[in-house]
Amino acid sequence: MSFAPVDLLEPPKPAIGEGRWAKTLRTFSFYVLLSIGAVCVCLPLLWMIVSSVKPANQLFTIPIQWIPSEIRLSNYEQAWNTAPFGRYFVNSIFVSTTTTLLNLFFCSLTGYAFAKYSFPGKNFFFLLIIATLMIPFTVVVVPLFILVRDLQWVNSYAALIIPGAISAFGIFLMRQFISTIPDELFDAARIDGASEIGTFFRIVLPLSTAPLAALAVYIFLDNWNSLFWPLVVTTRDEFRTVAVGLTQFQTVHGTKYHLMMAASTLVAVPMIIVFFFLQRYFIRGIALSGIKG
Repeated sequence: MSFAPVDLLEPPKPAIGEGRWAKTLRTFSFYVLLSIGAVCVCLPLLWMIVSSVKPANQLFTIPIQWIPSEIRLSNYEQAWNTAPFGRYFVNSIFVSTTTTLLNLFFCSLTGYAFAKYSFPGKNFFFLLIIATLMIPFTVVVVPLFILVRDLQWVNSYAALIIPGAISAFGIFLMRQFISTIPDELFDAARIDGASEIGTFFRIVLPLSTAPLAALAVYIFLDNWNSLFWPLVVTTRDEFRTVAVGLTQFQTVHGTKYHLMMAASTLVAVPMIIVFFFLQRYFIRGIALSGIKG
């Protein structure tokens, strides 16, 4: 069974024989629903950004002041200096970027093996990998922490990076896309004398830019937002990430909501930038990696 790639934002096609006004109404209703959903998602984000530059006494005024009478950029400076956010940002950028690069390499390599090679137990191992997606992380966190502790990785970058260096979702995504690449390309490369690893780097990776970009966005944002695991394996500020730092900031300064909104905005900005520049590749990569079995 296979599904052809589709445009995820394509409006519904009109039924045969449907009148002009009915078509217009269907299209109009479709975009109205999308607009309402967009407003519901964006309003809390907009309120957070507006609140981050308000004085404390204007934060909860009724009705809401969407345009502050006084803009205080000093809220960002106070929030930044109240906690070591500089160190948190460096840690998060390093951990998220390194984990993303490792996932891109290992997931694409594993997906290539499952898509284009035959070996004993191939389907069994693939189903076993997919089955791990149904296991909550809280189930494995205790044995994983014991392993990290025995390796003396607590309070280290290895504890933050190595457990997430490969993901079952990434293997599934890359396997589905690589399966659609014609076998003739690989046969031609082998006839020309290319090695298997050379075929991977010269054919698989160049043709997989869309799913790789989608996987990069997913893994980067997932690691940037990760709280539970970094909270478990780090106890010192020099290894804490922004999610943990923001939680600590909220515990200490939870009543200073203007500073809390400023800190939250600082943490959210990198995620917004990454998704803004890669959203087209993210949607295209998911659409092109349709289910095929």
